Amino acid sequence: MNAPDVPPVTAPSAPSAPRPRRARRAGWWTVTVLAFATALFTARYLTLDPEVFLDQQRAVYLAHRAPLALHVGGGVLAVLLGPWQFLPRLRERRPGLHRLTGRLYLLAVLATGTGGLLLAPHGLVGPIAPIGFTALALLLLISSALAWRSARRRDLVRHRAWATRSYALILAAATLRIWLPVMDLAGVPFDQAYAAVGWTCWLINLVVAEHLIGRFPRPAAAPPVG
Repeated sequence: MNAPDVPPVTAPSAPSAPRPRRARRAGWWTVTVLAFATALFTARYLTLDPEVFLDQQRAVYLAHRAPLALHVGGGVLAVLLGPWQFLPRLRERRPGLHRLTGRLYLLAVLATGTGGLLLAPHGLVGPIAPIGFTALALLLLISSALAWRSARRRDLVRHRAWATRSYALILAAATLRIWLPVMDLAGVPFDQAYAAVGWTCWLINLVVAEHLIGRFPRPAAAPPVG
């Protein structure tokens, strides 16, 4: 008698492997180079030289030099400090330095967020772009405050998630300067491009941040008692 057909037994699928270290390192270097390029480009505004200002915003910047210096100075410092906060070796081997740079980052965020809130109502293409930049400044301040609070509570999982969102919002300074030339090359009129960039420069960053947060390793669950 022929044996009945028995379906092959398949082994349970293994859990997906974490991202390779090489990919994480490449991502870190990409963000860091982008951050330094952005800081180098925007630091020119700290000279308060009208020639370096965007033509359409020159009059506004000259009338609000203090908020501009606060916004640009804080943004340059925050975008430069951010990548180093995500280095595991720095957190593990130099926790004191990690906390110090974290506090400096928070002060820089407070400066750039406050300056941004003061400048946003005077922005171009109102009300669409100014509302977008106001939302950006508010979310930056809120996410950074929540990152600080979770660190104080030793809730490192939430701290890492909120810190990631905070830095994704800071990187809007970089993505804004990518999207505007792209839209210009695509033939989008400046007013339409600027209105769109006032939102896309940070909304897309947050989507990417949420994707990364979803891939963070979770702490092991505590064994059941009894």
